[in-house]
Amino acid sequence: MITDVFTDGACIGNPGPGGWAFVVDQGQWASGAEGKTTNQRMELTAASAAVQSIDGPIRVHSDSTYVVNCFNQNWWKGWHKRGWKNSKNDPVANRDLWEPFIELVVARGNVEFIWVKGHSGDRLNDAADRLATLAAAEQEGRTGGHYADSIVRGLSDDDVSGKETLGAKPRISTDNKNFKETLTAHGVAIFGHRPPDIGGYGETSTSLGIRRKLITILRAKAEMETKLEIVTGLSLGVEMLGAEAAAASGLPYVVILAFDGVDEKWPDSTRARFRELLDGARQIILVSNETPVTATEYAKVMGRRDDRIIARSKEAIIVRNAEDKTMKELHGKLDRTFDDGVWAIEPTFK
Repeated sequence: MITDVFTDGACIGNPGPGGWAFVVDQGQWASGAEGKTTNQRMELTAASAAVQSIDGPIRVHSDSTYVVNCFNQNWWKGWHKRGWKNSKNDPVANRDLWEPFIELVVARGNVEFIWVKGHSGDRLNDAADRLATLAAAEQEGRTGGHYADSIVRGLSDDDVSGKETLGAKPRISTDNKNFKETLTAHGVAIFGHRPPDIGGYGETSTSLGIRRKLITILRAKAEMETKLEIVTGLSLGVEMLGAEAAAASGLPYVVILAFDGVDEKWPDSTRARFRELLDGARQIILVSNETPVTATEYAKVMGRRDDRIIARSKEAIIVRNAEDKTMKELHGKLDRTFDDGVWAIEPTFK
């Protein structure tokens, strides 16, 4: 019998914290994580882990042309002839992963590679994607001997909210005159500190701990609310971590931006991460079509943004240092709005 295995890799930023996964329907599945890596390395690691773990003839289904074409177009043969140089005579990237993987595939002689379009509704490709994304976010892998859809929330036919996030293009709304929230979903607003309070622009032990805590909370809430959606302004820090936690948990999220171009002065790697999260949003709402020029204008539009986030939500999560005055005031506002519907997280900030 031939075993069909679906593999995928994920990366928060590129480079950044990464995750990989493979899934066999009703069979083995596994995921893993790496602290600083790239999308290509995670795709390659996922396929290699599958081949190492599964005996007998296998078909590796991957949405990575980087992995599939190496074997189907015999890239590896050219690399060998040129002494591990590519067609441009440059050293082959990721040779440390490619060399043992190619040796294993060639030695086995029973491994086939098939390209599958990512985010196209393929049940097992989507499952591998979810597991890899979760591993990247939590920086922790999982494994099991019998894969079932219940392992990855949002893949069953009757879970509409989960399916809406897969490959969907975000709707951008800028009609602020007729802005009205329908609250058809159970919105959870996420607010909290920004860099440098959580340790800078890159991944830190603090940001990793916050993301893990958010994932735990969101997955617990998803067990109680079938139409849960996360609402975030996607600012640097906690708001961005909230979107990542939603994606890792297989939950839809809505982004409410104060104005277009909020990321213009951010580091390039952070901007790339921001754009990836925008692409994954169920909906994007712009509060203002104009970019603020003064500090007063900026404060006003951010305040309007916060009001829109709150209007979209039925409860809130705030990640805050208890001694921070600004966050204390925001926490008070949320308490007055949502009564008992505010979950406060007070991590140790470093």
